Amino acid sequence: MTHSWTLTDDLTRKLDDLVDRVTEAELAMVLSPDGLLLGTSRGVDQEVAEQVVCVAAGLQGLALAAGRLTDNGGVQQIIVQMAEAYLFLATTRGGALLAVRFTADAEIADVAYEVALFANQSHHDLPAELESAVRSPARD
Repeated sequence: MTHSWTLTDDLTRKLDDLVDRVTEAELAMVLSPDGLLLGTSRGVDQEVAEQVVCVAAGLQGLALAAGRLTDNGGVQQIIVQMAEAYLFLATTRGGALLAVRFTADAEIADVAYEVALFANQSHHDLPAELESAVRSPARD
């Protein structure tokens, strides 16, 4: 089944605002629960977006598996620390995945706060189908 989602310009504007407001933020994007790119901040080219989508989807899959294995509840954030950057992933209230790349000199506590704040407030700008997809029972 193919879903057709119409995203508001507000999502793009809010991703741009996040990158503009947090000086250490380099890019931001939102993925659907099944890994489709829903929106990016300005200046993110298609190749970078596709690479981040693949990495984010893989990390989310690993984190969800670890959560099930350890029975410690759902995944809220994933943080990858690299030599010159951080990649933060956070699940939104509607089930989408927010991915934000920050410079290595970012204050982790401030970054975690900004990512969590965006993730908790972004559901107004995401398609309603995300809400129902997350709440539907899993099939085996």
